Amino acid sequence: MNDIDVFRDGDIFLEDYQQMNRSFKIYVYPHRRDDPFAHAFLPVDFEPGGNYASESYFKKALMNSHFITEDPRKADLFFLPFSIARLRHDRRVGGDGIQSFIRDYISNISTKYPYWNRTGGADHFYVACHSIGRSAMAKAEEVKLNAIQIVCSSSYFLPGYVAHKDASLPQVWPRTDDPPTITTSERKKLAFFAGAINSPVREKLVKFWRNDSEIYAHFGRLKTPYADELLGSKFCLHVKGFEVNTARIADSLYYGCVPIILANYYDLPFADILNWKSFSIAVVTVDIPLLKKILRGITSDEYSSLRSNVLKVRKHFQWHVPPIDFDAFFMVMYELWLRRSCIRMSND
Repeated sequence: MNDIDVFRDGDIFLEDYQQMNRSFKIYVYPHRRDDPFAHAFLPVDFEPGGNYASESYFKKALMNSHFITEDPRKADLFFLPFSIARLRHDRRVGGDGIQSFIRDYISNISTKYPYWNRTGGADHFYVACHSIGRSAMAKAEEVKLNAIQIVCSSSYFLPGYVAHKDASLPQVWPRTDDPPTITTSERKKLAFFAGAINSPVREKLVKFWRNDSEIYAHFGRLKTPYADELLGSKFCLHVKGFEVNTARIADSLYYGCVPIILANYYDLPFADILNWKSFSIAVVTVDIPLLKKILRGITSDEYSSLRSNVLKVRKHFQWHVPPIDFDAFFMVMYELWLRRSCIRMSND
């Protein structure tokens, strides 16, 4: 690998990654195909799509990986395979019924199996990309407090997410083509944002910059293709909406655009692994009026380094079927490996 500089400690990461690949084991609570909620417990039988596809991509990859063990005595972690996204769209459950469904599910597995009760769920994890995943645990307090939550809505300012115990899942729009290449000289715009005005941060951004000739801040429908705007901009703005997370960071990286993060209290994906300062710039929301000054203050050499590192890290923010080394699936697995229990419980 030629991208050691984008990691917090590349040598340790590579050594640990190899160990993880050799030894890490996950036990998945089994569910039959004739289970009334099999669609929520088993992997999807189609290619995931949309903003919340990361949840389905991860489960599909995990269930077909060498990390799975059918012997719970060999497991480092236990996977709770419910899909928040699929339960949300199930008329029998819906957004209002998810909390009770999860409470009853945990009660069921803790009665049927001994593994949850040994640690109070501390060696268990679930994955959710939709923001409703955070509130889904309101009636299952042990899940929220003890289990590892791999979620897209990873704000350490709000209750329900515990940094270092939990981890951030990258929100990635599904793509099958190789990332495009375009030179810096072809990027004529300084910065770009487009999206709904669904937060005070976005409202402030558009208020200051909607009529600017260098920072393009749009709301509503674009007249040009979204991809062309990302390819034509040096910096691409990731701006907090209802939640701190959107797919815009992964979009920026895919199109080779340096992400500018305007989302206070965002526990960034793979923050334990990647040195985000090497390929992105975080701007506190109070400094939105100074945005052009901040971006103009970045020298050509500094920008060249940032963009070079963007091209190095974007492979970590892509899903593949089947997964390939160092892609989003393996990076999430590494985050889980870091959180595996240090205390081996009795196998009785």
